[in-house]
Amino acid sequence: MIRKLVSGAGAIGAGLFGATAAFAQDAALQAGEAVEPVTATVNKGDTAWMITATVLVLLMIVPGLALFYGGLVRTKNMLSVLTQVLAVASLAMIVWVMWGYGMAFGGDANQFISAGKFFLAGVTPDSNVATFSEGVEIPEFVFIAFQMTFAAITVSLVVGGLVERMKFSALMVFALVWLTIVYFPIAHMVWYAGATPETTGLLFGWGALDFAGGTVVHINAGVSALVGALILGPRLGYKTEIMAPHSLTMTLIGTGLLWCGWFGFNAGSALEANGSAGLALINTLVATAAGVLFWMLTERALGHKGSLLGACSGAIAGLVAVTPAAGNSGPFGAILLGAVASVLCALFVVSVKPKLKLDDSLDAFGIHGLGGIIGSIGTAFTMLPGLGGPAAADYDLGSQLGIQIAAVLVAIVWAAVGAAIAFTIAKLLTGLRVTPEVERGGLDLGEHGERAYNY
Repeated sequence: MIRKLVSGAGAIGAGLFGATAAFAQDAALQAGEAVEPVTATVNKGDTAWMITATVLVLLMIVPGLALFYGGLVRTKNMLSVLTQVLAVASLAMIVWVMWGYGMAFGGDANQFISAGKFFLAGVTPDSNVATFSEGVEIPEFVFIAFQMTFAAITVSLVVGGLVERMKFSALMVFALVWLTIVYFPIAHMVWYAGATPETTGLLFGWGALDFAGGTVVHINAGVSALVGALILGPRLGYKTEIMAPHSLTMTLIGTGLLWCGWFGFNAGSALEANGSAGLALINTLVATAAGVLFWMLTERALGHKGSLLGACSGAIAGLVAVTPAAGNSGPFGAILLGAVASVLCALFVVSVKPKLKLDDSLDAFGIHGLGGIIGSIGTAFTMLPGLGGPAAADYDLGSQLGIQIAAVLVAIVWAAVGAAIAFTIAKLLTGLRVTPEVERGGLDLGEHGERAYNY
């Protein structure tokens, strides 16, 4: 029997549906009525939507994230950032089909990893996985591809904390180790439903809510980027030289592509083309809009002018925060979540970070890490019916809040320790930083032998 490979976001909805179906079946049996078994079928509409969602997430990486990050660095490092994002995303895709899918979703093993389907053994065009609706499935290859893009963008996000000083070879070694010991286990812990509690992902079994990757993607990447920034140390000239973004035009283009692609990221996590996907769609729109406006308002409140860089940063903060709540919130809860995350991230990036000796170059932690923490914890609140959330009238906020906080702490610790190990291995094998000469001249020529721009 093919086991459901589902996201933590659907834990409550799927549980309620299953309980209702079980109750109805039990009542029918007691009444002596025959119960027709449900025959699973592949829904072509859902399949088409999931293929589209997969392509949209790819759009987020290349060119979306590549341009967003690339525009924020200096001209001499633009090409290096584009190359790093493209390369680590490609590596993640190859590793995913070799052993990543097997470790995350391959079969029952324990609460931390799966075991099976390595090198996609046993997967055929006729293999299906279940969605959240009884008897509705999608092809397993489509699910594998969709989850592949999640792994690819998560490791690419880490690049934001490491730019303009890390060796390309070191980044590739880090990515290989980090995906294996950090990303794949966390994806399993959050999103894998096993046949028994002992084989169900640890956080999924707790009932932690993560619709589309607040813990798996954003906390994971943001905390890992923070660890990398601390180990690498600041860029030469940090706080003494001007390191302004070389092209906010590119960053705006990247922001738009990320926002567009995020609909595949969030709405695609419903695994079906249905009302849940529609809810995630509208929440992704309004939370992001709130993030844009409230970051700029925070800039004004802090005595600065409302900036395009702030607006783009706010958009990403809103997107990050709504990710775990996309299907676990009403639109007004999403607006509130996007606004709160944007204000808190802006305060950290604009006011707190400059006082620290922390060169999180492109605010991977300040936006993705912090925004992911806020969104994951805030999801407990967005579930409230009073905010338009899907929870029942007897919803226990305190209990769910405790679960969300515990899940966030597990993700932070796992990512921090795993990232430290991965960076240490990369340092031992290749050394982490480029030479001072290469750093001053730029990684475009020093690491890749070409320029982004030839005037």
